[in-house]
Amino acid sequence: MTALPAPFWLPLPDAPDFPAEGFAPLADAIGRLMGTRNDVLLVQGEAMVALEAVASSIGAPGRKVLNIATSPYGQWFGAWLRRAGAKVTEIAGRAPGRPVAAAAVAEALATDRFDLVALVHAESATGILNPLAEIADLTRAHGALLAVDAVASLGGHPLALDALGVDIAVMGPQKALGGPAGTSAIAVSPAAWERIAPPGAAPSILSLGDLRAHWLETGRGALPGTPSALEFHALAQTLARVEAEGLEAIRTRHARAAAAARAGARALTGTEWVPPAEASALVTALALPDGLSAAGVLAHVAGDTLSAGTGAAGARVIRLNHTGPRARLDNVLGDLVRLGAALAAAGWPAPTGQALAAAETAFREAAKA
Repeated sequence: MTALPAPFWLPLPDAPDFPAEGFAPLADAIGRLMGTRNDVLLVQGEAMVALEAVASSIGAPGRKVLNIATSPYGQWFGAWLRRAGAKVTEIAGRAPGRPVAAAAVAEALATDRFDLVALVHAESATGILNPLAEIADLTRAHGALLAVDAVASLGGHPLALDALGVDIAVMGPQKALGGPAGTSAIAVSPAAWERIAPPGAAPSILSLGDLRAHWLETGRGALPGTPSALEFHALAQTLARVEAEGLEAIRTRHARAAAAARAGARALTGTEWVPPAEASALVTALALPDGLSAAGVLAHVAGDTLSAGTGAAGARVIRLNHTGPRARLDNVLGDLVRLGAALAAAGWPAPTGQALAAAETAFREAAKA
């Protein structure tokens, strides 16, 4: 029988309540970061809760959805939509773990009339970036609503919801913004509100209609229920820090770290998972040479900054995490050293010195771009 850890107590004073008048400024700050003047709802839970709330609220019998599922996250969103009664047509990337092609989206839209198109913008599962701008144009021409999981793209990539015509977007502060994972937010356009289910007989955290009725329409004061004061104090501090650094500076920091990680990873194996234009700025996926597996290489690595991919392609890639506070050159170089040693231990002659030099050069060159 596995022994339970010894109990411990942390004698902290009671956390101060989060002021009721403080919630609306948080929502407004998030709206500015996302480039939208649409309503922004605060969710008392991590981003998976917000995504399920969106699917539960907009999925309905007879509603047709084109769901772009390039990772398990997109697949889960499709499953939640089906549970709500929607008819879901799903398309994936051009290969497992790869981005979807805009041409494939156009072809799918030509086959039927859809009410909603849904996708994940940046995928932390395999370090890819889906072509949001092209998909937004196609969706607008089709006359459908567009729902976007922007959890792993906000702060790492340009995101202007209103300019793109995004109707629903979910964010979480725990990725590029380097904040807590216990809160999230949803931006909702007027057109989307027309399709969202009304409030139910009892309030639900999975009902956008309830959040609208019990928070937006009551003056955006205290949130319903009992919010975690610590989580919202942490969110407020995160947004203040993001404002102080500047969103463009945060994106630049991630772009430089990503350029360094990609250059170093290519030097280690001579392989590339996706080209830079299709790559996430938060996670670099290293395509493993034939004969190597993620599990076999990671068996020689201590710590958790290197990991296998998630989903069908997971065994073929190793991910370097340069998200949020880890988006710095020293972190990237440390991961490349660990990865080079692990590859060598697994039987691949990795030129770690060359990888470090390539990463440093790419980091410097990215600053000039």
